[in-house]
Amino acid sequence: MKIAHCQYESWNADFERNLRRFEEGLERADEEGAAIVSFPECFLTGYPDTGTEARRGAFSLDSEEAMRVLDVSSRHEALAIVGFNETRGEDLYNSVMVVHRGHLVGKYSKCTAYQKFHRQGREFPVWEHRGLVFGVLICSDGGYIEPARILAAKGAKVIFAPHFNAITGAGVLSHFTKVRADHTARAIENGVYFVRGNNVILDPAKSGMSRDGLVGYGDSYVMDPGGEILVQSRRHVEDFLVASIDPSIEPPKSWGLSKSAWSHREFGAELARVMAAADSAQV
Repeated sequence: MKIAHCQYESWNADFERNLRRFEEGLERADEEGAAIVSFPECFLTGYPDTGTEARRGAFSLDSEEAMRVLDVSSRHEALAIVGFNETRGEDLYNSVMVVHRGHLVGKYSKCTAYQKFHRQGREFPVWEHRGLVFGVLICSDGGYIEPARILAAKGAKVIFAPHFNAITGAGVLSHFTKVRADHTARAIENGVYFVRGNNVILDPAKSGMSRDGLVGYGDSYVMDPGGEILVQSRRHVEDFLVASIDPSIEPPKSWGLSKSAWSHREFGAELARVMAAADSAQV
C-alpha cells in the first residue's frame, strides 16, 4: 500500500486558494497510486497565532466550505486527511477531516492544543481503509506517550501526524532534533508507522502569524515501526512524498505486546499510585 503527504504552504483565511491546493494534492496522490494522503495542520484555513485571525477563516462541519471539501474528494480515489480550524458553536477546535469519495469518514481534534483560543479534543478514533487501520494525531500530540498508545491499542498500524511549524530561526535545530526523537520513540514504543506531515512557509506575509522571523521548514517523513525513515521531504520547499508500506507485517513485540502496551500493563498501576501520592503531598 502507498501512503502520501503534501508538504504544501497554507495561506491564512484564503479558503479558495487552499482548496485548489487540496485538489492538486489529491490529483498527485491518485497519479502516484496512494491510498491515503495527508495535508498539514489547519491546511484549509491557515493556522495563525491569534484567535481573531483563526476565527476569520474557521468553519464548521455543516458549512458550505465543508461541503465543498467533500465535493472535491468525490472526484478522487485517495482518502484524504486535511486540517482546519473548526467552529462548534462558540468553541474553536484544531481538527482534521477524514474524507473519501465525497463522504465524511470522521474527524479528530488536537488533544494537546496549546493555543488559548483552541479547545482540547479528547476522542481518539481509528478508521480502516483497504485493510489498513490508522489514526491521527496533530503536531504536538506526538510528543506525548498516551495519545499514540491509545491509537495503537485500538489497532492502528499507521499514525498520521499533520503539523504546522512556525519556529524562530534560533530554535529550528533544537526543534528538529526534539521532534525526530519524539517520533522515533512513538514508532518504536507502539510498533507503528509514523507520518510526520509538516507544512512549509514560503511567504511569511501569507501565514497569518503576528510575529516576524518564523520559519516553516518542512522535514516531513514516513518512519517505520523500527524508527527508520523510509522517505523524507526536502526542507524549505513545497514537496510531495509517497512511501510503500506493508500493513500486514506484524510490528515487533515484547512478551506479546507492543513495548508501550506492555509497559502500561506492568507499571501503570504503580505510576498511578506514585502520582496519587505526589498529589496528596502537594495538598
